[in-house]
Amino acid sequence: MPSMHQKSSFLVGLIGSGIAASRTPPMHEAAADAAGIRYLYKKIDLAELKLGVEALPELLTAARRMGFDGLNVTHPCKQAILPLLDELSPDAEALGAVNTVVIRNGRMTGHNTDWFGFAENFRRSMQGAPLGRVVQFGAGGAGAAVAFALMKLGVRELTIIDVEPAKAQNVVDGLSSRFAEGRLRVSQDVAAAIAGADGIVNATPIGMDKYPGTPLPTPLLRPDLWVAEIVYFPLETALLRTARALGCRTVHGGGMAIFQGTEAFRLFTGISPDPDVFLATFASLGG
Repeated sequence: MPSMHQKSSFLVGLIGSGIAASRTPPMHEAAADAAGIRYLYKKIDLAELKLGVEALPELLTAARRMGFDGLNVTHPCKQAILPLLDELSPDAEALGAVNTVVIRNGRMTGHNTDWFGFAENFRRSMQGAPLGRVVQFGAGGAGAAVAFALMKLGVRELTIIDVEPAKAQNVVDGLSSRFAEGRLRVSQDVAAAIAGADGIVNATPIGMDKYPGTPLPTPLLRPDLWVAEIVYFPLETALLRTARALGCRTVHGGGMAIFQGTEAFRLFTGISPDPDVFLATFASLGG
């Protein structure tokens, strides 16, 4: 069997709803050009096709038959796809969500590169940031990946706050078996949690153009906090703008999108892409 590197062309797709504006396909294609391989990245938009998640089995069968090498998966399919795959990576299993599917010899393996995207972005942008106590807002699909990343980065105590406390509890329960006891907890007392924190992370959609505002009352911010964001439409959310004006160290959400992509590209092709190409493409598509 030829090694991965001898394969010179790849067919990849993105399955999700409302993905017309996704930056993932152009980022992957630019990275492939730079690496000297042919790469076709197709968008499979459920909204345009007027389909729901119930079409996933049919779409996966089609991808397998048509020789796709891999698929990225986004909302609303990251959980619905789990029972349809042949195998899950330990990360995907831990998170109960898949965003990357590698197809080899007809077998489909689900991975999760969202957590890697957050962790890698944080490592590069926030060297030396204190990781004693961190407060995370949001416990949806992205929230689980971000919490996993924060634990992997070495956060000593992570408090998760969500408007639905049961969702926060689910994330804590899901990760507690993998990390030392007492490192993860749920709270509803925003002021108390932030008072004792080194940093805060927004893993909610609040701050996006269609969900304006901030996930916490901004008077609770103070200059010694670091603030990380996962929203990247716009790159500068109201939360980051306020935090930066106070003198907080901040990291925007674009990097998470970029580095989940570089890791997916590596899984699809066996080639580690140049992150600067992903970065430049992302930037060229506007903020």
